[in-house]
Amino acid sequence: MLRIVSANLNGVRSAHKKGFFEWLPTLDADIVCVQELKAQHCDLEDEHRRCHPLDGHFHCAQKKGYSGVGIYTRHVPDRVVEGLGVPEFDSEGRYLQMDFGNLSVVSLYLPSGSSSEERQTVKFAFLERFLPHLESLYRCGREVVICGDWNIAHREIDLKNWKGNLKNSGFLPEERAWMTHLFEQVGWVDVWRTLYPEAPGYTWWSNRGQAYAKDVGWRIDYHVATPGLSAAARSGQIYKDVRFSDHAPLIVDYDWKL
Repeated sequence: MLRIVSANLNGVRSAHKKGFFEWLPTLDADIVCVQELKAQHCDLEDEHRRCHPLDGHFHCAQKKGYSGVGIYTRHVPDRVVEGLGVPEFDSEGRYLQMDFGNLSVVSLYLPSGSSSEERQTVKFAFLERFLPHLESLYRCGREVVICGDWNIAHREIDLKNWKGNLKNSGFLPEERAWMTHLFEQVGWVDVWRTLYPEAPGYTWWSNRGQAYAKDVGWRIDYHVATPGLSAAARSGQIYKDVRFSDHAPLIVDYDWKL
């Protein structure tokens, strides 16, 4: 089995203090995609860069303490691609791709629009520029999985309080329609929802109130894959035994060999 994990760390140094890098070797994972590093290369200590047997590669934001993505892998990649070739988004460290044979793995941190109207505008601009890349990536002839924090709950099952969030960033009609187009027209597959059609699968909980204790969550972390790889998915789990972040790691096992 090929085990691929996606985890928004909400700060790599914070996650480290909470035991993330002690937990990581116990996973027997092949590839671990992380988001929201909130660190630059100069901030990364040796224990952040390598967690035996996994070596880390990172695409950091220019702004200190902000965004950033990474991929830890026990396999040596054939190619590493940092960014989308769009300077305004690449400066925020949101996309890192690794190619292994005929498989590409992407760590993605899609912008959030919840902090302001300005950031929602940025989010919509990112979606507009990202879609052609996703269409091209889908047609490239490779199997691909995009792991990360997409900051969109696609359907009503994907968040607890959907009625109260119809006008909020992350569940806006335009965002959900964009995801629907991705799955139904372009052809990408939502791996968790395919494996577990009726399981909510929440991966993020607000720090307000007692959202985590009451499981008032959102499913905004995904494995989005090409059909061939998605068909090889055998099981998935959301790890909640230890809380490293306001997100929970999403783990999927694929019947696939590198």
